[in-house]
Amino acid sequence: MSERGPSTAPSEESPHGSVPVAGAVPLNAAPLKAARRTGLLVTFILGGLTALPPLSMDMYLPALPQVTDALHSPAATVQLTLTACLAGMALGQLVIGPMSDKWGRRRPLLIGMVVYVLATAICALAPTTELLIAFRLLQGLAGAAAIVIARAVVRDLYDGVEMARFFSTLMLISGVAPIIAPLIGGQILRVADWRGVFVVLTAVGAALTLVVWRGLGETLPPERRHTGGVGAALRTMRGLLGDRVFAGYTLAGGFAFAVLFSYISASPFVVQEIYGASPQAFSLLFGVNSVGLIIVGQINGKLLVGRVSLDKALGAGLAVITVASVALLSMATGAFGEVGLIPMAAALFVLMSAMGLLLPNTNAQALMRTPHAAGSASALLGTSSFLVGAIASPLVGIAGEDTAVPMAVVQLSCSLLAVACFLGLCRPWRTRAPMTAA
Repeated sequence: MSERGPSTAPSEESPHGSVPVAGAVPLNAAPLKAARRTGLLVTFILGGLTALPPLSMDMYLPALPQVTDALHSPAATVQLTLTACLAGMALGQLVIGPMSDKWGRRRPLLIGMVVYVLATAICALAPTTELLIAFRLLQGLAGAAAIVIARAVVRDLYDGVEMARFFSTLMLISGVAPIIAPLIGGQILRVADWRGVFVVLTAVGAALTLVVWRGLGETLPPERRHTGGVGAALRTMRGLLGDRVFAGYTLAGGFAFAVLFSYISASPFVVQEIYGASPQAFSLLFGVNSVGLIIVGQINGKLLVGRVSLDKALGAGLAVITVASVALLSMATGAFGEVGLIPMAAALFVLMSAMGLLLPNTNAQALMRTPHAAGSASALLGTSSFLVGAIASPLVGIAGEDTAVPMAVVQLSCSLLAVACFLGLCRPWRTRAPMTAA
């Protein structure tokens, strides 16, 4: 892959190793200024949109063992309901991202949200695992609009260090979702079965759709939209992937997300089936880990960004998840003898917290190279993350419910692959050429 890809104009490289926005239409155009003045409202709306995927998956986690019993399916099959949702979010972004570059952000977002609400309501009625998997796929396809367009809107409104800080702010808001979602799911299971989780998700989706309709205006002016069809969108994506540095950040972020999702997918069984914790105890531990992610994300946004190179923060995060994955594998294989829940939970806490350095900075570094096609770039970022996560999900349960070894193996493998992509493709020690017009 080359270091160069399509753009609207060259610009000088930032001190953080990425290219600031450039192009015929500046980011401080009047419509964008107006959107940014809405400040707090836009922040909370974008936070809600980025929270929708973790809400869709994490609120459902405490119910996985119950779904296994209720629908008479093995754990690996029930985990495919997570895989289907994740795969749908991955594939949906490839379609919705370029659509938002052509038609603007608002219309594709609203259509996606309406379909998400309908699909989630049908999930609550699914009588078999096969139908649940099918409608979880549709739920993911539609829900992709939330996350891909939220990232594109951030790219429309912000740039450089300011964008990295905003992503960290979004992590504070959207990071609450992984904390409260399992807690809510666990409490729902006290008064209803697993179908009640989807009823609540339907209500959440409907409320968020209404807020978006009333409170989020268009952030992509007509003069900055693409006019081409499918062929033009594919050429744009090919050009983005041809940029070695963009591809490096995209793949590193994708493999890091796979580490995170292997934890999300396997932890209900590891904590509840192997260590005997209740759904409520699992929800509490999951929430504590999410607090760690939020705290580190805020340290990144408030203290590190602007003082420390984004690449250095990324490198530190990758080193931490690799060490934590080695510790988890050692404990799972009995290298330290028989260990209880507390050491395993401590290693998972460290791993989860390090994501606060990885997720906002990989997004910011990749999107800073793509001011000309934020929707398509956001789609590639999201697709790589969700697709690799979807592949990792069934692998963590391949040896059954009584061992944590597959989870730890997947986490360590993906950590090492993320490090390899970061060092081999991004080459953070080198000065990078800016992206130029094709």
